[in-house]
Amino acid sequence: MSRGTLRQVLLITDGYSNAGDDPVAIAALAKEEGLSVNVIGIVEEEEMSERGIDEIREIAASGGGVSQIVYAKQLSQTVQMVTKKAMSQTIYGVVNRELQQILGGDKELEDLAPEKRGQLMEVVEDLGETMDLDIVILVDTSASMKNKLPMVQEALIDLSVSFRSRNGTNNFTLYSFPGKRNDTDQLISWTTSFETLSGAFKKISVSGVTPTGPAIQEAIRVFRKRTKKKGPGEDERFDLRETGM
Repeated sequence: MSRGTLRQVLLITDGYSNAGDDPVAIAALAKEEGLSVNVIGIVEEEEMSERGIDEIREIAASGGGVSQIVYAKQLSQTVQMVTKKAMSQTIYGVVNRELQQILGGDKELEDLAPEKRGQLMEVVEDLGETMDLDIVILVDTSASMKNKLPMVQEALIDLSVSFRSRNGTNNFTLYSFPGKRNDTDQLISWTTSFETLSGAFKKISVSGVTPTGPAIQEAIRVFRKRTKKKGPGEDERFDLRETGM
């Protein structure tokens, strides 16, 4: 079976955006380009407003991704859970689209006989371990995030450790928003070495605004540029016919 590349945006924030374009609308554009926008909202003592919580959920829903509200001390396990759940969700969606092409009509996984459905779920699990993964990580560095950034760093390092058992290649790039002079700053260019995270967080300076929409827009731009370099046909595409379905 041919393996493609899963493309994800991982957005970590603690509040409502207050600068730039609507992040929910921008997340919808990201989904149209084959990206999955996943959002983790960090709270401490219920400090996040209902408005902020609603926006986090709406961004993920619009971006075809997963959202989770979490206390800072539980961030590490949540980052791993959201990333892996989003991978499975994306693959599941691709499998359903492939089935419709093969079987015609509106056939989905649930419509298959139990034995066939079980075989396909094994395919989904296998792809989750073997497909390449490209992640643009967007970290909110507004003033309210200052004391949470060490926990964000720790959570991302733990994520890298959990990825070591995967057979697929894990690539990531890290951006902070807002940047020092622009809406975003690139802290780490594309790499497979998550160990570089330790030094990257020393470059961060916090600011007052939260330009979430422009940050997601930058992630779209980054993926467009990367796709051109890799060439067409290298995203989340594979052929279920090779599984014998």
